[in-house]
Amino acid sequence: MAGSITWEQLRDLAAFRARQGCAVSLYIGLDPSIVPTAADLGSHTRSLLARAERKLDEQRGTLSHDERKALERDLERVEAWFGSEFSREGMRGVALFSAELEDLFLPLPLSWPVDDEARIAKQLYLAPLVRLVGRGDGAVVAYVGRERGDVYRLRAGQLTPLADESSDVPGRHDQGGWSQGRYERHIETIVGRHLRYVADALDRCVRRLGDVRVVLAGPEETRAGFEGLLSPEVRAALVGWVAAEAHVDAPRLLEAAGPLLDDWRSGREEELVARWREEAARNGRAATGWEETLQAASDGRVELLLVQEGADRPAYVCPACGRAQATDGSCPLDGTRLQEADTGLDLAVHQTLTHGGTVEVIGEEHRDLEPVGGVAALLRF
Repeated sequence: MAGSITWEQLRDLAAFRARQGCAVSLYIGLDPSIVPTAADLGSHTRSLLARAERKLDEQRGTLSHDERKALERDLERVEAWFGSEFSREGMRGVALFSAELEDLFLPLPLSWPVDDEARIAKQLYLAPLVRLVGRGDGAVVAYVGRERGDVYRLRAGQLTPLADESSDVPGRHDQGGWSQGRYERHIETIVGRHLRYVADALDRCVRRLGDVRVVLAGPEETRAGFEGLLSPEVRAALVGWVAAEAHVDAPRLLEAAGPLLDDWRSGREEELVARWREEAARNGRAATGWEETLQAASDGRVELLLVQEGADRPAYVCPACGRAQATDGSCPLDGTRLQEADTGLDLAVHQTLTHGGTVEVIGEEHRDLEPVGGVAALLRF
């Protein structure tokens, strides 16, 4: 079953560095239009493993006999895992890391698509994962109606139940011996109590989860009365309302809430870029472009790395301490000759995560970072 990636998990992976030999990092996309059948998947996997074998051949001169054999067994283990243990259910992609000499074998089923990639290096290749962190989390979606009251959490691209405060409310025309006015007031009392229960359940969920966004769904007639019952914490987290019928299931509820969450994420990206632009304009706590950003990340000063979707370039890394920079030369800390790396983005990601920072991938609809090479940062100091 596919899961979501957390910053804590990603920092643990960023801390890994092979003491012997190298590690294999594989990413396999599972787009049904590209790999619709098991046979297609088998062919697709073999092609990616062949790419990894070619990369291993390129590095044979830098590896000992035992290290080469261990990496060959890593690739064999990956192939065996796909042949016997792999289940495609709910997956859009897979990230898989293996280093036999370090006792590492970690498959990560993903609920979001990734591009195919194969890397062999001392560190794990993590750049493709940063755009997925929290993408399926961080939101609460609740249906609020006169009878129904369901609270869900968005996890790994799916809604999972958190609370059910649905109630049985008598029909408006089943008053029996009651007068019409008295019976309708009785029904509204029951509905009002039900809505308070739902509001209280929503408040408990938001307080427990912490920094989350909230989308509410339901009929328009419920909205005005319910918003007055929300706690300040829930009201501050509220993204908006969507109209939905009482019988809507979780997948359709998520489909209805999706545009509001996308708009919120887009707005958040705009705010972060505006904050960076303001800091950079007054020479404040901001780094601009690859040279400044890689230096700041290596110094542990990056609070938030900002990366334009698709941005990357070659860079250089110290094989002794891992320090990264955009230009060739020697490490300013220990004098070691730098080695070229084909992905400066992964170097920036590793340094940022290792020092406790986070990464925000800026979507293609915002092009503010293009003039500075697609990378920038907000700094701690």
